Amino acid sequence: MPLPKAPTKPATLLDLTTAVLARATRPKGRGAAGATPDQVPSPEPVARDAAIAPREAANRAGVAGRIEAVPVAPEPAARAPAPVLPAPSRQRSANVAALPVGGGRAVRRAANEQSRLFVLDTNVLMHDPTSLFRFAEHDVFLPIVTLEELDNHKKGMSEVARNARQVSRSLDAMVADVESGIEQGIPLDKLGNRDATGRLFLQTQALTSSLPESLAAGKADNQILGVVRALQHKFPDRQTVLVSKDINMRIKARALGLPAEDYQNDQVVDDLDMLYAGTLALPPDFWDTHGKGMESWQQGGSNWYRLSGPAVAGFMLNQFVYLDGDLPLSAQVKERNGKTAVLQTLRDFTHLKNAVWGVTARNREQNFALNLLTNPEIDFVTLLGQAGTGKTLLALAAGLAQTLEQKRYTEIIVTRATVPVGDDIGYLPGTEEEKMQPWMGALEDNLEVLTQGNGTGGEWGRAAATDLIRSRIKVKALSFMRGRTFMNKWLIIDEAQNLTPKQMKTLVTRAGPGTKVICLGNIAQIDTPYLTEASSGLTYVVDRFKGWAHAGHVTLQRGERSRLADFAADAL
Repeated sequence: MPLPKAPTKPATLLDLTTAVLARATRPKGRGAAGATPDQVPSPEPVARDAAIAPREAANRAGVAGRIEAVPVAPEPAARAPAPVLPAPSRQRSANVAALPVGGGRAVRRAANEQSRLFVLDTNVLMHDPTSLFRFAEHDVFLPIVTLEELDNHKKGMSEVARNARQVSRSLDAMVADVESGIEQGIPLDKLGNRDATGRLFLQTQALTSSLPESLAAGKADNQILGVVRALQHKFPDRQTVLVSKDINMRIKARALGLPAEDYQNDQVVDDLDMLYAGTLALPPDFWDTHGKGMESWQQGGSNWYRLSGPAVAGFMLNQFVYLDGDLPLSAQVKERNGKTAVLQTLRDFTHLKNAVWGVTARNREQNFALNLLTNPEIDFVTLLGQAGTGKTLLALAAGLAQTLEQKRYTEIIVTRATVPVGDDIGYLPGTEEEKMQPWMGALEDNLEVLTQGNGTGGEWGRAAATDLIRSRIKVKALSFMRGRTFMNKWLIIDEAQNLTPKQMKTLVTRAGPGTKVICLGNIAQIDTPYLTEASSGLTYVVDRFKGWAHAGHVTLQRGERSRLADFAADAL
């Protein structure tokens, strides 16, 4: 397309009123965007300064030259001027501008976004050393008292001491090479945590506030409460929230009119009823809705079914499905691809011929658990259930059968968290196993059950069998697990509900080739401080391992210890 010829004379200057009316009569097309004269506002309410800058005048001259040939429409009838909207304010929302925030980060925040300021208690940092980076776009404030308490707890080899040291290292890396000063806040994504878009503020000056005289001024908790109240008075337009794992401190804060919350980011599920159970009851019309086009075959002594239907969308790998009625079914999901799933029928461990070290399943869930424990393709098993459901007995019986009879594993390793229910008994003499003996009463009780049925050789035979069994069972303490690798071992982690997610990760990652890990516990019996059912390490691994091809989970429902224990579990 050839270029137009250059103009030979200067353009005529057109006044603003004529230009507006000329645009009103422009036909529909590329420039008009479908506008009609009635949609163009009247020129009367348009207010312009009389003095126009030279550069703006030159631009208007160029525009006028291009629309010079457009005929001017007659002036429309007078009408009421359109309402003039107030110009958008350039001032940011008070919730965002309460504390000094860097310019780049403030641009990313919406003006109406409710950015809050969270004041962290020391127990939150010692519970989760990465809690600094778990508050998304909100800002975090650390009182000077919190830093002093971290310094007091950093010595030792406990999990709390390790977490305190990790927090100190993170803070040291964040305050290094701060150019604009700590008072302006430190970006929480400085160390690579991209989900944390807020800023970290450290207390750099004394914050005074009025608290009731009955509260001791020298107590760390009361000093933190005073900091929260002072921040509320200093930034009244911004919501300041105390985050603490201490229930009494949260109650005290609410009594003083201060907002307080529990640390929620460590919770795996919001509702424990939604926790993965490992089992699924099929609808009564399952065969009617899923039997069309079904394929079935036999392999390895089991029946296999490939079917499709609406219920398949809720299946997960290694999940147990069951159906009662005229055509009962107990199967395990071995494969799922879209709306098609492959089911494998189970081995019936309720029959005496399939007993594992003399132990048979007494209910449906125990049968599911033994199918997981005896499957060599399953590397990780979690069993949940109340007291007396048979978790430890099933795990120990399956381990003995596969260690002494099938020679699949070399030995059984049993460990547990040493958290007392009552007062601590103090330091214990002896070796590692002798120190762990008071914590292994459940192991001794179950070994007695498993060896009393062996009547071959009388008392001498039972004694020899007991010695052989004990020679293959090792009791280890959690304190000495870091850095180890277990190969071809049957690893039982008892009372796993008392472990934190980090401790659970440390234990599970000890597994080498050929090792099977079994986690047992009851999330209703947690003795570790600051751990709840939703934040327990056992809940954590149940949720994270669901759907993995080499992991399985079963929640045992019915107690089988005794009628007294069953009634006490329900009534007390």
